[in-house]
Amino acid sequence: MTSLDAKAKTLLALHQPGDPVVLPTVWDAWSANVAVAAGFSGLTLGSHPVADSVGRSDGEGMTFDELLARVTQVTGAVEVPVSVDIESGYGLEPARLIEGLLGAGAVGLNIEDTVHSEGKRLRSPEEHAELVGGLRAAADAAGVHVVVNARTDLFLRQDGDEADRVDRAIARLLPAVEAGADVLYPVGWHSDEVQRRLATELPLPINAIAQPGTPARAHLAELGVGRISFGPLLQAALGAEASKLLTAWN
Repeated sequence: MTSLDAKAKTLLALHQPGDPVVLPTVWDAWSANVAVAAGFSGLTLGSHPVADSVGRSDGEGMTFDELLARVTQVTGAVEVPVSVDIESGYGLEPARLIEGLLGAGAVGLNIEDTVHSEGKRLRSPEEHAELVGGLRAAADAAGVHVVVNARTDLFLRQDGDEADRVDRAIARLLPAVEAGADVLYPVGWHSDEVQRRLATELPLPINAIAQPGTPARAHLAELGVGRISFGPLLQAALGAEASKLLTAWN
């Protein structure tokens, strides 16, 4: 596990608020190689683009083993650290999740608080923190500091009153900090004011989602973001371009 732990520590060190790491969201060995050739020093596999690439739906429409098969292909193709979106955990125990990820060569994970297998209910902050803590403990037991990115879907779901949604998102993520998260992901499209507040009031690097093709890195850096990823947007942008190319031949 020494090599994996070194990769995990390298990945963690890349998260610098104000100088964010950009982790292109990839889905297979080809997209991973394209991103590394473009000069990126880390990658993340997004559940949505991976699911699309294997003919499954997002929201745990693929199995954890199907995800791991794709992770193994990616880590076998590139040397940079790789993080993986494991959605809400596929109903599996933390030890099984960590064992599977490390076995596939991954050194980071996203874990969200929407439970897809239970009617897409939202975990309580304490329940989400308990899962984060279990993942941290399992990683520690394996001797690898897996980079845990704790995500809340509160903004995506638009649950509750918008007036206090930022307060509630912060309150949801703070227990995950105590449980051992390394990064926090209040996923959604935020105003500059909200993004800056999240980066200021939360004590860990913040993950922001961005649209590839826009000059957003410097702007998000100024707002205090520590990590940028693309979700399904890179795959969608490439798909739109491919459609244009193919349409000309139809």
